[in-house]
Amino acid sequence: MPFDPNASGPLDVSPLLRLLSGGAWQIELAHERDCHLLVWVTRGQGRALLDGHCRGFGSHTVLCIPARTLFSLEIGRQSFGQVLRIDETMPCGLPETPMQIRINDMQEQARLTAFFDAMLREQQLDDDHAARAICSYADLVGIQLQRLWAKAPENNRAHAARRLCRAFCARLAQDAEGAFNMAGHAAELDVTPTHLTRVCRQETGKTAAALLTERQLHAARSLLIRTTLPMRDIAQSLGFGSAAYFTRFITQHTGETPSTLRKLARKDPGPQAMRH
Repeated sequence: MPFDPNASGPLDVSPLLRLLSGGAWQIELAHERDCHLLVWVTRGQGRALLDGHCRGFGSHTVLCIPARTLFSLEIGRQSFGQVLRIDETMPCGLPETPMQIRINDMQEQARLTAFFDAMLREQQLDDDHAARAICSYADLVGIQLQRLWAKAPENNRAHAARRLCRAFCARLAQDAEGAFNMAGHAAELDVTPTHLTRVCRQETGKTAAALLTERQLHAARSLLIRTTLPMRDIAQSLGFGSAAYFTRFITQHTGETPSTLRKLARKDPGPQAMRH
């Protein structure tokens, strides 16, 4: 079944490559989710946009992605690992700070792998205590990550460009209705569109406008395949001026019309086809 961050269960442990089920766009376009994700990459490589910065990762990298954090991942097909998903409504001890940490110490690697294995066993047990047990292991993982983050070379003081890009990404994650265009975001951040574009390109390899487009496209495609909302309602909810403009936007960036994307998704029934 395709990986769905909005699945009915409040938490689960899944293989890393399940993130790519249902289309790589679901993870490769900049977006935010209403769940916490903890990604443990034990083999392979990729790139992550996280906390206003984009950089590569390799084996034995852990990514902590709090709910409502703008991010994207490019994961190599030869990669291997696990993903913990916890609904944002569930109390858990995972860090509230986005983190990308390369773990070189073999004992720390083994400890994190053991925690994931334990959570997977609890998930397979699936009794009245499983969810509580998984959250307890997540609390222990959170403690381990906080200790590693305190001494990780990745945890450096952010310079001005990183802080600006981080603030822009946070605004994108919060602007669910598409109330601001790129120039509007720049004005709210008290910088020029040109400066914001230059900084975003420096920190992420993408312009501010490209990040905004990715976030809109991901939200639009998600609503198309996970709800039965009419096109005009989806267009309105995302700040598009009309259903026709929404259709042109989708067609331009996917090569398919919104109705075609919805029909294709329904041919592959799964949690992503959840009705509204």
